[in-house]
Amino acid sequence: MSADGSLYSRWMNRWEEKLCFRATNRVVRPFEWGLEWAENWPSAAAVERDGLGPAEWLDRVGRLSVERSGEFFSYSKPADYRLRGSVLRFTSPVHTPYPENNVVHGQWFPAEKRHKAVLVLPHWNAPHDAHNALARAFQKLGTPALRLSLPYHDFRMPAELERADYAVSSNVGRTLDAMRQAVIDIRAAADWLEAQGAERIAVVGTSLGSCSAFLASAHDERFAVNAFNHCSTYFADVVWTGLSTIHVKQGLEGNVDLETLRRLWMPISPTAYFERFAAKPKRSMFLYARYDTTFPLELSRQTVAKAAEHGLDHKVVVMPCGHYTLGESPFKYMDGYHLVSFVLRNL
Repeated sequence: MSADGSLYSRWMNRWEEKLCFRATNRVVRPFEWGLEWAENWPSAAAVERDGLGPAEWLDRVGRLSVERSGEFFSYSKPADYRLRGSVLRFTSPVHTPYPENNVVHGQWFPAEKRHKAVLVLPHWNAPHDAHNALARAFQKLGTPALRLSLPYHDFRMPAELERADYAVSSNVGRTLDAMRQAVIDIRAAADWLEAQGAERIAVVGTSLGSCSAFLASAHDERFAVNAFNHCSTYFADVVWTGLSTIHVKQGLEGNVDLETLRRLWMPISPTAYFERFAAKPKRSMFLYARYDTTFPLELSRQTVAKAAEHGLDHKVVVMPCGHYTLGESPFKYMDGYHLVSFVLRNL
């Protein structure tokens, strides 16, 4: 609950909990180190497994992945982009055991200003049509938009799932791999946008999509304009303390502590890449919610502090709501205004 203890705060927290727990299909999955997911990462070949426990090996691989993050998020450009009507598909440069997830799915909203484009990245567990309204807003105002499905979401979801559990879970290695795949797919989508004539590209990410957007932008100078809808420093802390991920934490507890998980998931934590992000000229907006119990307020404020510390050219917007309520009236309209106006002003 928010620290101010006000009547508004208590009302907002009750509303957040109601929206969060209306989903009844959350599953506590067994803990797994997921070492097999790391075996194909560029950094894995440089770290011998002999004599190392799973946490120590993943930690060493992760440290090397951060040090060589340009290599960690590198990829081969897809050769099979297919646009059928308004649907873009291509093979993900990252191969997984799930055929559905290996095909990237994007919804294309063309417009007349072909020299610009916006990538829209949805939140965790977003349905296939979530954030389409945001993409249409850019389209109506003359700028093309591509709404990209994240790994293990909607059309990319394996048949055995009801939720995008494989994107964020108590399988440590798979969660790392899913975020790495998201970043690489985003960069591959930017290749396609460039082929359509886009000379300047913006990325707008919400929640999990915001984290993916930051990691992608830190490793790709083409994303000159960034709108981060919710923000945090550490991936592990959001999972460990957030309202939305209580079931994930239950699978992790007793097998790994927060300090260890923070180290293991450092390769997918924005805080590891602020220096790299600041190395290229970018214009960014960090938007967070005052009563967010999914991306805790302290972590959002730490993110903004780091943006200032690294001299980022940025704007900060604080919304008077929470994580889930940001998608409700009237806050969703306020949020949409901030996102669209910022991007179009700076793109």
